[in-house]
Amino acid sequence: MDKKEVMDFVVQKTRELIEAPTCSSETKAAAQAWLEAVGTGKEAEETKKYIEELEADIMPIDNLIAFAGSDAGVQYFGAETAGNIVEHAREIKAAGAAYCDCPACAVVAEILEKKDSLLG
Repeated sequence: MDKKEVMDFVVQKTRELIEAPTCSSETKAAAQAWLEAVGTGKEAEETKKYIEELEADIMPIDNLIAFAGSDAGVQYFGAETAGNIVEHAREIKAAGAAYCDCPACAVVAEILEKKDSLLG
C-alpha cells in the first residue's frame, strides 16, 4: 500500500471505530480529532496522539479474560454475559488471538497494523 492507500484505509477504519458500539468516549474523541487534522499542519501531532490512544485502549486478551471473570466484570456485564465473554475470549486466545475481538478492538488492531506507515 502506498501512503495514500494507507491514509484512505485508516480514515475508513477510523469512521468505523467511531461508530463501533464498544468504542470508548476517549477513543472516539481521539479518532475525531485525528480525522479533523488529516491534511492539516496538525496531522503528524494528532497521528501520534491517536496511535498512543489506540495502543492504550486495545484490550489484551488476558486482560479481557481477567476482567470478565472478576466480580467487577460480573457486575459490569451481568453474570451470564460475563461468563460468555470469558468462554469466547478463551476460545479465541487458544486460536492465537492477542486482543479482544469486539467491534472496537478489531478495528483498532487493523489500524495499528498500519502504525509504521502512519508515523513514518
